[in-house]
Amino acid sequence: MARKVLRVGIAGQGRSGYDIHAHWLRRVPKQYQIVAVADLLPARRAQAKREFGCRTYKTYQQLAADPDLDLFVNATPSHLHPKAAICALKVGHHVVCEKPLAVKVRDFDAMVAAARAARRVLAPFQNSRFNPFFRKMQEVIASGVLGRVLHVRITFSGFARRWDWQTRQEYWGGNLNNTGPHPVDHAVMLFGPRKPRVFCRMASQVGSSGDADDFCVLTLHGPGSPVVEVEVSSYRAFPAAHSYVINGQFGSLVHEGDRLRWKFYDPAAAPKQRLMPGWSQDRQYCHEKLPWQEKTWRPRATKLTPFETYSRGFYDNVHGVLTGGEKLVVTPAQVRRQIQVLEECHRQNRLPRRKR
Repeated sequence: MARKVLRVGIAGQGRSGYDIHAHWLRRVPKQYQIVAVADLLPARRAQAKREFGCRTYKTYQQLAADPDLDLFVNATPSHLHPKAAICALKVGHHVVCEKPLAVKVRDFDAMVAAARAARRVLAPFQNSRFNPFFRKMQEVIASGVLGRVLHVRITFSGFARRWDWQTRQEYWGGNLNNTGPHPVDHAVMLFGPRKPRVFCRMASQVGSSGDADDFCVLTLHGPGSPVVEVEVSSYRAFPAAHSYVINGQFGSLVHEGDRLRWKFYDPAAAPKQRLMPGWSQDRQYCHEKLPWQEKTWRPRATKLTPFETYSRGFYDNVHGVLTGGEKLVVTPAQVRRQIQVLEECHRQNRLPRRKR
């Protein structure tokens, strides 16, 4: 594609479509131009026409039928993600799709098949993959200073009550489907290339006016991979001291506040010890002085908010893919493993549906 400025249509002008996608795309006119939007609400269509000077449509189907698009951004409500993405792919648009792309593998595979048949790009909007802290974590792990990673704990929790559409199962609401794709994406990346075994407990409690989960704790485990725990709960009144804890053979890494901190030792520089042939010496536990090293890291100062930083990284990558032959950083194959986890979590926790 020779065109440098990509013409974008955004399906949905809610929190994500307007506050995240449109918010960023209008800031980078040398890469993207918002030429059309779709939304069911007349007031939102009028706002888009006024602010973006673009064409407006009521439905995602009408937007997909617009031939003057290079990229279709699927920010429809969660339960419409597969249908809207497939609709746009079949008519020949490249697609960015919000999370969760699907909650069943078969629906996700249908999206990928549609992209392959149309020879178009399906770019999963896992924008938190571009979190500078997560990228630095991966760099530290890859350096080997922590040794083999044994255990990871990720906490995306707080205390909040909700009563909007994302508390309803019929719209694929709930903590796991709404917030969960961010930490679960990180979890499967940290787990490694193998398919994880999953243990999960979910519940819908008094803090939710709907019937979807507002408490979710899951564990990924399997031979040769670390045990990875994820908590996405609306019932944590005291924030976790560390949103990420990574424990390896030779040390640990934590994310606390505005920094990463990791502590480790070089096993080659550690005292040489032998297994005691008898009982403990002087009735004492083993003790030694290890050559600990400690490092900290903070991201480079920027005026961008975290969401803007993630959007910049994601959309820079998509622009490079569509105009310069780059490869997707977040691939459908990676996200498929996330969808497998989501589906298994829901299979293990059949929550009752409440009548409205």
